[in-house]
Amino acid sequence: MSDHMQRCSIRETTLPRRVPALVMENDVISVTVLPGKGADIYELVSKPDGIDVLWKSPWGLLPPGGIHSAADSATAWLEAYEGGWQEIFPNGGNANTYRGVELNFHGEASLATWDYEIIQEGGEAAEARLSTRLRRSPFSIERTMRFEAGKSVLFITERITNDGREDLEAMWGHHPAFGAPFLSGACRIDTNARVVHADDEIGGPLNPLDKGATFTWPHGERDGVASDLSRVAGPDDPPHETMAYLTDFAGEHAWYGITNTELGLGVGMAWPKAVFPFAWFWQEMHASPGFPWYGEVYVMAIEPSSSMPGHGLSAVIEKTGTQLSIPAGGSVEVEFAAVLYHASEGIDGIGADGTVSVR
Repeated sequence: MSDHMQRCSIRETTLPRRVPALVMENDVISVTVLPGKGADIYELVSKPDGIDVLWKSPWGLLPPGGIHSAADSATAWLEAYEGGWQEIFPNGGNANTYRGVELNFHGEASLATWDYEIIQEGGEAAEARLSTRLRRSPFSIERTMRFEAGKSVLFITERITNDGREDLEAMWGHHPAFGAPFLSGACRIDTNARVVHADDEIGGPLNPLDKGATFTWPHGERDGVASDLSRVAGPDDPPHETMAYLTDFAGEHAWYGITNTELGLGVGMAWPKAVFPFAWFWQEMHASPGFPWYGEVYVMAIEPSSSMPGHGLSAVIEKTGTQLSIPAGGSVEVEFAAVLYHASEGIDGIGADGTVSVR
């Protein structure tokens, strides 16, 4: 492969519905970011395969200045949810009141406008820095996204700073949702998580897990019927929905990989479990009636997170005490990797640097 083909690049573009975007790419991977909408990662494409692994909502991109008619923040968030990958901060799940203000559903960061700066435009690496200052809470967020030539790894470094003069609590996580054509019944999940906590509230009659139960990965059970959580249901399989939390990751860092054994393509993440000791495990497989899914969508997400459950900050403080505590003037930082890889059976691990051990 020539040096020219391995070069990285960053360019500004405009997506359908006049949505501004930033495209970062090399010869093997392409990432599309939406600075005006939460710095969402809208596309994560394996260029040799021509496949975007991220799910897209049926209603798609909201044009800039699109009008929200919703009276509640969950509906407003979902109206603006184009799919892809969101930053969840300082709240995850249900809206709740904290320090005199409502923290909206899934947090303010994923709806905020972010500034960006191109640090390195091309050559052997490409790097962009994005940042925002929240309005309802005195937090600043800085994110650096970096590619290296010839590698299908996206490196993300983030710092969240409490600019206020009060110690504050928060939830922090990342919400990458995966969909077809990548997602199918041929997908298998590998991870170094050892424990699965089923959510104690979320989930209807098509949930394969007993609410509030704890299992050893990949095992699950509902009313005596066992399930294998490492096997992804296909779009034509019986509908089901799952909300659970992976934890007790073996080793120094956490990782997972979702491998489509028919396509020979996988996507995975590796992150420090000291910052994100949990991974939310969400599947919506043509199951939920009514708003917003109407039984229409086929999507799953495995989401590194600081906290559980996904019921909002106040519930986390009350139920598990797993919230972040960020002192006045203090910061919390994380560096992690998202990687696309090729494998026909699965993987045995992902290193902190994004190196994949193929089975």
